[in-house]
Amino acid sequence: MTTPSTPAQTGPSPERRLDEHSKVALLCSELIRHDSSVCGDLERGVAERVAAELSDMSLESKLLEQQPRRTNVVTRIEGTDRSAPALLVHIHLDVVPADPGTWRVPPYAGEIRDGCVWGRGAVDMKDMAAMTLVALRELLDSGWRPRRDIVLAFVADEELGGSAGARWLVEEHAELFEGCSEAIGEAGGFSHEYAPGRRAYLVQSGEKGIGWLRLVARGPGGHGSMLHTENPVVRLSEAIQRLERHDFGLRLCNSTTGLVEAAKNWYNTDDAESALHATGSLAKLLVPTLRNTYNATELHAGLQHNVVPSIAEALVDGRFVPGFETEFYQEIQDLLSDLVEVQPVFRNDALETPFVGRVPDAIVSSLAAEDPDGVTVPTCLPIGSDAKHFARLGIRCYGFVPLRLPSSFDFPAMFHGVDERVPVSALNFGQQVLQRFFSAC
Repeated sequence: MTTPSTPAQTGPSPERRLDEHSKVALLCSELIRHDSSVCGDLERGVAERVAAELSDMSLESKLLEQQPRRTNVVTRIEGTDRSAPALLVHIHLDVVPADPGTWRVPPYAGEIRDGCVWGRGAVDMKDMAAMTLVALRELLDSGWRPRRDIVLAFVADEELGGSAGARWLVEEHAELFEGCSEAIGEAGGFSHEYAPGRRAYLVQSGEKGIGWLRLVARGPGGHGSMLHTENPVVRLSEAIQRLERHDFGLRLCNSTTGLVEAAKNWYNTDDAESALHATGSLAKLLVPTLRNTYNATELHAGLQHNVVPSIAEALVDGRFVPGFETEFYQEIQDLLSDLVEVQPVFRNDALETPFVGRVPDAIVSSLAAEDPDGVTVPTCLPIGSDAKHFARLGIRCYGFVPLRLPSSFDFPAMFHGVDERVPVSALNFGQQVLQRFFSAC
């Protein structure tokens, strides 16, 4: 404590210095310093660093590449009960590119400042890599061995669909995941403070499916000086405006219903949208789970200023709620077929996994042990993850990256955003939770 006769400290307190230099913070910082984006070194450098960490833990790992420098690292920790099904922990090592000119700190420097680890991948998802590696090292160094096998998969290419990562491993190296019945990966497990000192941990038990679409408008085209009643650019513009303004109605899956009911109690409302909007910055991540969504992302038309084109196209990023894929395709067709052709481009399954069993029980108990005032709420998230690939092997997947976050922390803005960072205190919390989780599985 500072007294009137003692000069106030100008730097961080000893407790803060110790906190910021915890093993998990330092490892997360180091992993961030490997630019594993498609504009950088890809995954090779960070994969080799992970493999070295596993080797120091006396774990033998396999490095596998479907494409040069798109490196995957897989290892298995043998359990004591050979009859027990294995647990998969999947973590992607790639990150999206970052423009250094828009950041307050260099995005690949891994700086630790203001109580946070800064850099691309801090929450998506090198934080989970660091927390998992440190948690397991602490356990194994103590002489602990897991009850069941634990398969660790540090994979490439998640941000671009997994063709050189999880999808390729599932299709070509499924033997690596033999016996796995359940998995944890991104992106749930983070906290939301719904009242002072009261937190809910939103664990991902569902994720929306992906339905990318192309809207195509056609017309005769011609000279730009003439009248054109069938201008494809105009028809496409009208279609996009109609799509933007239309209310497709609520489509609630079981996971979202559970979250909505909890939020209604937290915020004393009977309206689903009002309840999720009341979560503040988290609403950006939660409100899209209430319905099928369609967002125009690219436009393509024309070759020259004085020529009306004969074709105009828009790309749409569509996401459908688990259980509502049929409605997803039909409702956009009904809305826009008089203006444009609606063409499927790419699809990926929606997932929803019942939140029951040994892994969910371990998630709940490990969070409760570290935060007795917290509650665990299974939920659906709008993002896609590698869980879609591993689910093809019959593995039940949950999003569990445990982070206790400050109430003012804008967590959704960190995903693919500028100044991505993670609080050191959240990393330390997550490491402790994961140690308990692995012990309970």
